[in-house]
Amino acid sequence: MPEVYATRRARLRDRCQAGGSQAALISRPANVRYLTGAAPQGSVLLLGRTEDQLVCAGPPDDRPGVGRPDSAVQVHHLPGAGGDPAVAAADLATGQGADSLAVEEEHLTVARHRAIRSVVPRLRLADLAGAVEQLRVIKDEEEISCLRIGAEIADQALGELLESILVGRTERHLALELERRLVDHGADGPAFATSVATGPNSGRRAHHPTDRRVEEGDFLSVCLGANYRGYRCEIGRTFVIGTSPADWQIELYDLVFAAQRAGRESLAPGVAYRDVDRAARQVLEAAGHHEGLPPLTGHGVGLEIDEDPQLAPAAMGKLDACVPVTVEPGVHLPGRGGVRIDDTLVVRPEADGGPELLTITTKELLAL
Repeated sequence: MPEVYATRRARLRDRCQAGGSQAALISRPANVRYLTGAAPQGSVLLLGRTEDQLVCAGPPDDRPGVGRPDSAVQVHHLPGAGGDPAVAAADLATGQGADSLAVEEEHLTVARHRAIRSVVPRLRLADLAGAVEQLRVIKDEEEISCLRIGAEIADQALGELLESILVGRTERHLALELERRLVDHGADGPAFATSVATGPNSGRRAHHPTDRRVEEGDFLSVCLGANYRGYRCEIGRTFVIGTSPADWQIELYDLVFAAQRAGRESLAPGVAYRDVDRAARQVLEAAGHHEGLPPLTGHGVGLEIDEDPQLAPAAMGKLDACVPVTVEPGVHLPGRGGVRIDDTLVVRPEADGGPELLTITTKELLAL
């Protein structure tokens, strides 16, 4: 994909030049990888006047999960014990004749900023803001393919877990097993810390697994995702353990399912972010669940598990085609538990069949 990375860098360079910067320093790892194909630990990208350089403290790791840098980008290794790649990149920018450098201020520490100032005091620094993140929102089909494969891996791992004996096992044990299964099926690792929540813990967003053991009659909510070639997806499901669900469990599950379906069905190019959130949220609020709802209904995914857009009540902006997002409403009843249902989808126009569902594990309320 060398031409893809070159096109991305060219688009960013145009933005920088329009803002009056002759060069740019990219330090956020996901942004470095987006623009070069790799982000060795601690590396930065100099988008220079005459050439682009990946500045590393050590040799790049070319394992598939880490990525391999675009051959059109010169890799610059710092000698010996190294030093700060960002400071070295700023010095290289002046060597190319740049007198202005756009930096990602939000990801540049005060100490790093001072070090750059001390080495190249005459270099004018400007804020790149979220320019790269804005480019990353709309995915190309190669990126979506990676997300699709990651979703398949997550579906496989979850499906195998559901076929095993669950009663008596701890949340922590089940989370570790899911992460092992992700790797067994080809993931580079989990997309984020796997969440397994049982009984009164179920339905909590981003619950950290504990040593609580699965019991008969529990709600079991699981949220996991695969990291495949740097791209991260997400799936969440809720089940009942060992018995037919109680009436309150069926009622709560059907409610959250209806909210999630409303959110999914609202996904289309041109729809406001907050309208997707409203579609799901109003179903839950109409049933009396005003307190304790998640702050958002979903978010973008890609090289990071939580990207723009944010599908939240006050979010500004509208969806585009080829934007992957999650739709993940949930309700948690203190002391009883709750339900979360989470899918990763790609926004597609109606002419192309509407939103593409990547995570396909059944959303039927199963008794395991």
